[in-house]
Amino acid sequence: MRNPVPQGSWQKENSAALAARRHVGARQMTRAVGAEKGRGRTPAGLRIERVWTTEGVHPYDEVTWERRDVVMTNWRDGSINFEQRGVEFPEFWSVNAANIVTTKYFRGAVGTPEREWSLRQLIDRVVGTYRRAGEEHGYFASGADAELFEHELTWMLLHQVFSFNSPVWFNVGTSSKQQVSACFILSVDDSMDSILDWYKEEGLIFQGGSGAGVNLSRIRASKELLSSGGTASGPVSFMRGADASAGTIKSGGATRRAAKMVILDVDHPDIAEFIATKAKEENKIRALRDAGFDMDLGGDDIVSVQYQNANNSVRVNGEFMRAVESGGTFELLGRLDGRVIDTVDAKSLFRQLAQAAWECADPGIQYDDTINDWHTNPETGRITASNPCSEYMSLDNSSCNLASLNLMKFRTEDGGFEVEKFVKAVELVITAMDISICFADFPTEKIGEGTRAYRQLGIGYANLGALLMASGLPYDSEQGRVLAAAITSLMTGTAYRRSAELAGVVGAYDGYARNADAHKRVMRKHAAASDDLKPTTPVAAAITKEAAAQWQRGNKLGERNGWRNAQASLLAPTGTIGLMMDCDTTGIEPDLALVKFKKLVGGGSMQIVNRTVPQALRHLGYPEEQVEAIVEYIAEHGHVVDAPGLKTEHYPVFDCAMGERAIAPMGHVRMMAATQPFLSGAISKTVNMPESATVEDVEKIYFEGWKLGLKALAIYRDNCKVGQPLSNAKPGKKADEVAAAEPEKVIEYRPVRKRLPKKRPSQTMSFSVAGAEGYLTASSYPDDGLGEVFLKMSKQGSTLAGVMDAFSVAISIGLQYGVPLETYVAKFTNMRFEPAGMTDDPDLRMATSVMDYIFRRLALDYLPVERRAELGIFTSAERAAQARAEAAGEEFDLVEYAASAPIESKGDKADKPAAEVAEVRPSRTAGSSTELLELVQGKAADAPLCFTCGTKMRPAGSCYVCEGCGSTSGCS
Repeated sequence: MRNPVPQGSWQKENSAALAARRHVGARQMTRAVGAEKGRGRTPAGLRIERVWTTEGVHPYDEVTWERRDVVMTNWRDGSINFEQRGVEFPEFWSVNAANIVTTKYFRGAVGTPEREWSLRQLIDRVVGTYRRAGEEHGYFASGADAELFEHELTWMLLHQVFSFNSPVWFNVGTSSKQQVSACFILSVDDSMDSILDWYKEEGLIFQGGSGAGVNLSRIRASKELLSSGGTASGPVSFMRGADASAGTIKSGGATRRAAKMVILDVDHPDIAEFIATKAKEENKIRALRDAGFDMDLGGDDIVSVQYQNANNSVRVNGEFMRAVESGGTFELLGRLDGRVIDTVDAKSLFRQLAQAAWECADPGIQYDDTINDWHTNPETGRITASNPCSEYMSLDNSSCNLASLNLMKFRTEDGGFEVEKFVKAVELVITAMDISICFADFPTEKIGEGTRAYRQLGIGYANLGALLMASGLPYDSEQGRVLAAAITSLMTGTAYRRSAELAGVVGAYDGYARNADAHKRVMRKHAAASDDLKPTTPVAAAITKEAAAQWQRGNKLGERNGWRNAQASLLAPTGTIGLMMDCDTTGIEPDLALVKFKKLVGGGSMQIVNRTVPQALRHLGYPEEQVEAIVEYIAEHGHVVDAPGLKTEHYPVFDCAMGERAIAPMGHVRMMAATQPFLSGAISKTVNMPESATVEDVEKIYFEGWKLGLKALAIYRDNCKVGQPLSNAKPGKKADEVAAAEPEKVIEYRPVRKRLPKKRPSQTMSFSVAGAEGYLTASSYPDDGLGEVFLKMSKQGSTLAGVMDAFSVAISIGLQYGVPLETYVAKFTNMRFEPAGMTDDPDLRMATSVMDYIFRRLALDYLPVERRAELGIFTSAERAAQARAEAAGEEFDLVEYAASAPIESKGDKADKPAAEVAEVRPSRTAGSSTELLELVQGKAADAPLCFTCGTKMRPAGSCYVCEGCGSTSGCS
């Protein structure tokens, strides 16, 4: 950072060669193949192996297809914002995945013949383009290999084994520009022309559905002079213009808001002003909110606040961090001549950084020395910036296309991992990703030249958190981290091995010769880190062994052929594509919570316990009856604490990002540190911190990130943002003003008791809770409705009998005065005291107390199904029907089932099979998993509302994704 190589120099030095390669396409590949022949080797092309498909059967013919209607409404006002009927998807695709693909990725105007209506059309559009480009540019040994490549890729996409990033689905095979990259890095020099180019280039990238990052450290400081003699504006002032521009552009049309990253080096003289920018704006939000302005996220007045469209990060180096550690001073350098402008106390500046992040989550931190130590192209230039989510880090004026594997697709029934299939999947995906660069268009010629010269790729994965939980491994555990590290090493090692093979077929990347020694050095560092892994389980041991073999084989090939790609892997947020693949968790993240929403055919949604929970319980050895009881408990409470029969040592397996047992901040940091040595790029992830966290806690996290070898880190402290979507109400008159203007009449209403008739229908039943027996007599009005309850649990005259009599009278009088039964049910269910445990009721196998059992039983007998569903109380038959529907891949309508199901006796119910999966229940007010978590926790979550459908979004890496429509705030 002290003596940076002038960015853009590699474009100038190779301008003639780059100009000749402007339209790369076939000419580039012809030259590459000719070069191989000139060295006495004739590339034979790739031989594709059959892994997923069946010979003689097209992948589409192996699945059952069905037609669906996709109608998307705005959750806030109920208006319809999208409608397409009769779309075609495989029957095993969830409603949510189908909705998102239909609304986000189908091309053509809705209602016209050109509109895509089937997943087949979408996959054929993309995969067909990849196959044709691969054949044109000499990737395949024969036409049969090209066809097999097409079928294998189709099968994997059809079965949600992996997904390309969103721009591929937006653009490939359409009449639009074939932009395939999601991540871009720009450069800005110290001139007005360069700054204005930055504004324009960012806008073009946002328009194409992607995001961009830039380092502004070459712009002279506000303390330096202009050539005219005046004082420079400084980089922070130019951030205002870029922020305003980004705020007016929606990426990819109506796809998402602009995503951007702004970085400043820690030795820039304006670093203190940069650190404070967003924290100051947060104070402005508070002042405006208190003055009555609408400052909710998405509110009418929030647009007046600056710097809200970018993530900010400070780029620190080892010299600064060592000064922080020792309590020394640090020099801030001028941009014109490198002279010392100011000397600051390093600890004080680091405290300012942590204070600002504590207040508003910005800025994040990037560790320059680590980033450039793992850089494969240092002879070309330093890595100075990243994309908006901090996972792509490479040369300025470059881009990266992404793809992510669904790790749960490689988990076996017995908890193993299909290593060979994973290797073959990585081979195929990396090949396709590299082919895409051959035909891709880019928003600017500089970016096109840089990407074609270095061919950066970003393979990654999703569902790590689900895989660990299903395998019975806590996310924050050494076993969990080693397994994650082994998988990451295998992925990157295989990707680079295939890259070396591609170099032998179609040539190494153009910048390889200049950077060969550095590239080989970084490959050896990856391999050495893999060798240092100490697997703690047989599954991790098998993966680690294969990873070592892939690195060894790939490095040998690379010594001979070079590599086709300067970068191969990173871990992206996988927001929209994670939903497309029906992933329970995104990127490297743990589960957000143990309960989530599931969309239903025809509209609406239901709350379910994540499907990984019963898988984990079975893997841990719990019998089916206990699995059902624990899952039912989680459905009620949202967590596992005090779940019946669950061992306390197994609690950590079910720890999540939020909720009752949230993973500690350092648990997130340690997981990032475990996987970072096996990634070309970095990791999109935010470290969640509780509201009670201190500035010192933030300092510790940022400092430990440097010590543990991370490349970047961002934190988020709960409720640190002011503009939260807590209410849709607009500011109005104050209550005292209304009262003064219009005196209010006070009318006193008194309840009237409605007594039961002398002769009334009633029923008496016996029950047992943990061996304690009793009798329940319930009487109702002739025109329906419970009006009287009597409980007997002890001998007449005993204290317990007296208490039960008094309690029965109180409840009965309350019912007769109009207190709704559901009010009592809501208050008394989940009450916990002895006796508690197993009951003799087939509908209610577990009870936390006698009161819990009594009012659940009353709810089952006297409340309509809609009210019971809201309270989460179901019969065993209803749970079994849901289980059967889940197993058959069908949607389940509880109300419709209750209306059509025959009335059963208790004996009939006892013969029904137990539910095998999570109990489902609708929510009264929640519209997403984030809002559901708010209900469980009883406090608001810091997440924005979706601009498309109004639903509260959920975290995905360092970005957010909408579960309702798939819109994201990020770049992948």
